[in-house]
Parts: sequence; structure tokens; C-alpha cells
Amino acid sequence: MIKRVGFLLINPQLPENIGFCARALKNFGFKKLDIVNPKEKWPNKRAIATSVGASDILKKTKIYSSLKVAANNYDIIYASTARKRDINKKHLSFKQFVENIKKNKNKNIGILFGPEASGLSNEDISYSNYIFKIPVNKKFQSINLSHSLIIVCFELFKVLRPSFFKTKKNLTDIASKKKLNTFFDFLEKRLDKKGFFAPKEKKKIMLLNLRNIFGRIELSNKELRILSSVLSKL
Repeated sequence: MIKRVGFLLINPQLPENIGFCARALKNFGFKKLDIVNPKEKWPNKRAIATSVGASDILKKTKIYSSLKVAANNYDIIYASTARKRDINKKHLSFKQFVENIKKNKNKNIGILFGPEASGLSNEDISYSNYIFKIPVNKKFQSINLSHSLIIVCFELFKVLRPSFFKTKKNLTDIASKKKLNTFFDFLEKRLDKKGFFAPKEKKKIMLLNLRNIFGRIELSNKELRILSSVLSKL
């Protein structure tokens, strides 16, 4: 699905921003960047400089003289705008925008961004199927082009590559309750010997708290051996 998503920059003014956009794409596995009428000559050394390790994306970037031609590469186009438009287009919330793309995963998707100073024109938006807006502070709604793009990349990445967010690792070597109880008996005897349980009437609750601590940690067999050795030395 990620291969089907392309990003279109309309009349970008700063080559540096184009480089930053290429970086954002590569950070999240996207590869397709189309540019319509960049303000400065292309290819551009300043864009390559700010792309850092994403110059390969810039090398494959296609330049178009009009959005009409560039739009032919896509089945569905979503236009990003910072302000509400009085246009007969379906306006999507940011959440709806992400869900809509997921629903159209078998289509070639284009996401449209306007120039830094003015954003997309009504004519640009006329080539889109939907309009969406990134939710921001109402008192300051201007977002840098590359920042807007990286937000979109990240949100789509979460939906299209959910496996990257499954960080929980299944532990296969957790110490058994029997081994943990043996360790705990060993710990109790050593603490008794050192007079740790004072006053004595609080020993029961102190042991309960200690058992909860070690039970919550999910120690592996190796960690339990190391901890036993450390306590023995002490």
C-alpha cells in the first residue's frame, strides 16, 4: 500500500523544504515525490543537501509543468489545506482522511501540498477528490511544508505498517514460580540475619511488598542467577 501513495508539491518555493520533504518520505518508507513548477531550477543542490540520506528519492522525483498532467498518475487525490474552503468538495477530518486512505488501499493515492506562502489555490483543489486539514492550535495554524508532510507520513505509516508499533516482546525465559520462591526464601533469611525487618510486626507487610516488587519484574532465569550472586556477595 505504501508504494501506492505519492506526494505532490505544488509550486514549492524553497529547495531546502523539498529536501526536508524527501527525508520525511524516506523516514516512513514512502518513495514517490512529484513536483509541479518549483520556483527554483531543478535539480537543486540545496534540496540535495537538506535531504541528507534521501537523495535517492530526489533523483527519482518527477517535475511537471502542470497539476493537470501530474494528476493523471493517481486515482484519488487528497488536498491538504490550512483553511476552510467554500468549495463543493467533501471536507474530511484528519481522522477521516487517514481512514479513507486505508479504505482505498488498492488505489493510487496522491496527497497534495501547496506552496509555503499561500497554500493551494482553488484551481489546484479542483483536481482533488477530498480536502483535509491537519488539526492545530487555532491561534497559530501555519505549518511549515515539510512539517505538514511528515505529520501525514507518520499518521499513514501507523495505519499502513502497524507491525512497527508492536514493541512488546514475548519473554520465553521467565523464571518459574518455584525458582522465584527459592530466591525469595534466600532473600528473607539474609534480611532476617541483618535485622532488616524492624519492627518485627511489620515483617509480613514488608515481605508482601518485596514479593510484589520481584513478581512484577518478570525476571528471567539468567537475571535471577545474577541477582542471587549479587546478594550472596553483599
